[in-house]
Amino acid sequence: MMLLLREHFPVNRLCEVLDLPRSSAYYQSRPAAGRPLRDALVEVAGRWPTYGYRRLTKQLQREGHAVNAKRVRRLMHELGIMGKAPEKKPRTTDSSHPYPRVPNLVADLEVTRPDQVWVADITYIQLRKEFIYLAVLMDIFTRRIVGWHLGRGLDQELTLTALRRALEAGTHPEIHHSDQGVQYAATAYVDLLRTRGTAVSMAQVGMPEENGYAERLMRTIKEEEVALSDYEDLGDASRQLNRFLNDVYNTKRIHSALGYLTPEEFATEHRQKQDKRECMQST
Repeated sequence: MMLLLREHFPVNRLCEVLDLPRSSAYYQSRPAAGRPLRDALVEVAGRWPTYGYRRLTKQLQREGHAVNAKRVRRLMHELGIMGKAPEKKPRTTDSSHPYPRVPNLVADLEVTRPDQVWVADITYIQLRKEFIYLAVLMDIFTRRIVGWHLGRGLDQELTLTALRRALEAGTHPEIHHSDQGVQYAATAYVDLLRTRGTAVSMAQVGMPEENGYAERLMRTIKEEEVALSDYEDLGDASRQLNRFLNDVYNTKRIHSALGYLTPEEFATEHRQKQDKRECMQST
């Protein structure tokens, strides 16, 4: 408007009539400062809705944005972005069984290498007409998911199938750690581990924090995949979980405990360091 009026009237007169400072006659609007970063933050937070400000900062930096955690936290507050609260789950552990119990072997253990400790757990997933169950095994050192299985029954075959799939890769853990649920204490499961020379470790009954790595993994799966999806049936759930566990969690999702690398990146970096050390020792 001011630009149009300036073509017909003196600037001084216009400012006097409109009660505006003279500088306003020459003002040209500019794009909002920081808009590209705001847009990027909204996009990244949409992809990773449970990331906190530290992890969002690292993800933005990985994608080429020069930003620090303080600014990301401020922008999250301005944009109303926050992680979702953890969802509580019903119990999937039945510790009332006749199978032998074993002690916790990892309570004070320093994990320093891949396949030193695998942890295992089960969670439920609600479909439109039924519940299904997911058994997962994860390597603590790399945070990499090494095996999983989805099934309709909360039985021994669920966990046995997940374990067999993990062992098919040709590696096995020095220690397998889980809760004292019947699926993990059953003879067939324990025998399969011990034939590979794996020691069996279990958390105490009623102490889920003793299997904290597995508990946090399941919470991540529920928050970042299950809660954001609408599965048609078991087959659809299996396809989408396969995408998340293998293509997202293992290869794209960064972990603060891994120096903000993905499990695959961390495992690769560790192998390269090991190869370099072995090469130096042999020369």
